[in-house]
Amino acid sequence: MFHVERDLGGAAAVPAELEPPASAATVFGDRLDLARRYCTALATAGVERGLIGPREVPRLWDRHILNCAVLGELIAEGASVVDIGSGAGLPGIPLAIARPDLRITLVEPLLRRTVFLSEFIESVDLDVTVVRGRAEQSGVMKEAGGADVVTSRAVAPLGKLAQWSLPLLRDHGHMLALKGSSAAEELERDGAALAKAGAGNAVVLQCGVGLVATPTMVISAERLPRAERSSLRRAERAVEREGKAGRTVAKERGRKRAARKAK
Repeated sequence: MFHVERDLGGAAAVPAELEPPASAATVFGDRLDLARRYCTALATAGVERGLIGPREVPRLWDRHILNCAVLGELIAEGASVVDIGSGAGLPGIPLAIARPDLRITLVEPLLRRTVFLSEFIESVDLDVTVVRGRAEQSGVMKEAGGADVVTSRAVAPLGKLAQWSLPLLRDHGHMLALKGSSAAEELERDGAALAKAGAGNAVVLQCGVGLVATPTMVISAERLPRAERSSLRRAERAVEREGKAGRTVAKERGRKRAARKAK
């Protein structure tokens, strides 16, 4: 059994490199102290347990905590949120701290990570649920399914991510995948896989402009009801047939012009 050596939410002395930037007060408001305690937990137990690389410690605020917390700009008040592949709690825990109105569930398959998450959540009394398992497992879908929003960060390529995220959403719920600067290229590459999985209205969005050094890039996609997916597929097939017919007519016209020139 894993033995806990420290209180993860304890108010220990914070090294200068872990002091929050000024924008953190804007994002977290009167809950900034909770965010500080999370930062300290990541920098200590998170590193010791292999959840965060030691080189990430100096940039925990901007690259990780604030980068995730600003995702709340895209989420409606009171929404239910499932964070899949939560790892050390990113983006779920920063969201829960910045937006206490959200109902957040963290889904994570590895025991040592769920232990860390549960310990921290209990120590600071966050209203967050931890579910151990993989997003695609039936037990997880039963416990966490029907969400308004499913979030993820550095979990998988977009096509695979859609297969795991969309089944956990209600119809018209949104998948929000935190991506880097290549978000637009990834959406272009995997757009067909998204549609095949049942997603529509996929776009790349920015959040945190003016609050983080590099705005957070997010791919947002909506889970379409089955009837809407069928209508879209029929429309796409009709467009494809029209395109083929047009190419056939153009080809025939070209053949006739060539024949006339040959006479």
